[in-house]
Amino acid sequence: MLSAKKMLMVMVLLAVCVFFPLFASGQNESGDKEIEIRWASIWVGNDSKAPAIEELISEFNATHAGKIKVVVEPQPDYNAYEQKVRTSLAAGIAPADIFTIKLNPTTQQFYQSKLLMDFSNVMDDAWKATFDSGSLIQSTVDGQLKSLPMETAILPIWYNMDAFRSVGIDTVPTTMDAMYAAFKKLKAAGIAPTSQMTGDTNAWTSMIWFSHLAVSLGGVDVWSKPFTDPALVKAATILKDIIVNYSTADAVGLGAGGSGGHFLAGRTAVFSNGPWYAGRADLAETPFYDSIQISGLPPAGDTTDFMISRLQANICAAATKDKARETAIIEFLKYLTKPENIARVASTSGAMFAVKNDYRPVNSLQKQFYDLADSVSTTASDLEAALGAEVTLEFAQQLGALSLGRITPEEFCSLVDKKIER
Repeated sequence: MLSAKKMLMVMVLLAVCVFFPLFASGQNESGDKEIEIRWASIWVGNDSKAPAIEELISEFNATHAGKIKVVVEPQPDYNAYEQKVRTSLAAGIAPADIFTIKLNPTTQQFYQSKLLMDFSNVMDDAWKATFDSGSLIQSTVDGQLKSLPMETAILPIWYNMDAFRSVGIDTVPTTMDAMYAAFKKLKAAGIAPTSQMTGDTNAWTSMIWFSHLAVSLGGVDVWSKPFTDPALVKAATILKDIIVNYSTADAVGLGAGGSGGHFLAGRTAVFSNGPWYAGRADLAETPFYDSIQISGLPPAGDTTDFMISRLQANICAAATKDKARETAIIEFLKYLTKPENIARVASTSGAMFAVKNDYRPVNSLQKQFYDLADSVSTTASDLEAALGAEVTLEFAQQLGALSLGRITPEEFCSLVDKKIER
């Protein structure tokens, strides 16, 4: 019979034997052994960037065969992935050798972790010069660059003009009155005017609408104001009206897949999303693809000539004391962020990037994003980018209650306000 002490030692040894293989691969390589880099990537599956990213990885692996190998761990569920990253880092474990985050006040807290590589210690001038300087500044927190700015975005409103023309409207509405008049005609014709949602962790498409309304009503610095500010209360009031009266019957609780699915099926006429969505194959196959126009929402307040913008994805890398591994990670990331490689991803996906490149789209829908970004005099962050994941989660959870009439716009804003750390 084993003593308790010996039994404990056996259990520890068993645990090491079970778990060591999971973390040993690629953790302390040196010499001639091939270094395996694990990338927990969201750019897989239906993501418009997936084909080009897969090609780039294959080419890199072929060039570095026997020395470095990048292995993708697919993360097709964006929301589950964000939770995985937060949970993993909180537990003191890097989720992979390479992973992405949406940089916002919530994820900036990751910079305090020793698990993340500080690129400011390894970035030479030539590599630094390939990035947009403003995006690098945004990505630097307390002197540390623990994530590389990669994907950027403007978040406009999409208009299916075939649907609008079917009810006698030939142009995108430029005033709120014109927008509501168009919505009423669409609704009378059996077309749900807008794709809205209150589900997922951020009520994504509706959060974009709210951001447009809030900035127009409260100015580009609206997110620095208390969430109980009259501008935000009015934005909530307008959004509730649109969800209840001018969206699909399933909007409350609906996720991003459902919201986008309604637009792709032609069941809704107005949608909201970023440039990456423009590269989707299923969107290109819709009969109304060539009719899509993007713009802002008609101004609800005094602030006009702006566009909602954000850093959509920043790349992080796991810190390591193994210099060979660190060198391999940097070599791959330098390859990935070469201007010519980013241009390839942009040309096939429609996404926009913080890496300088010469790509300018010829595809009409993708080109609209570049033209719109160039045409406005200023940009403003969306709610999630400005206030972080916890505030946005509360926004999503309470938006359903607001839409169902369980709370007032004032109560909605007060509940969200309590989640903001000041």
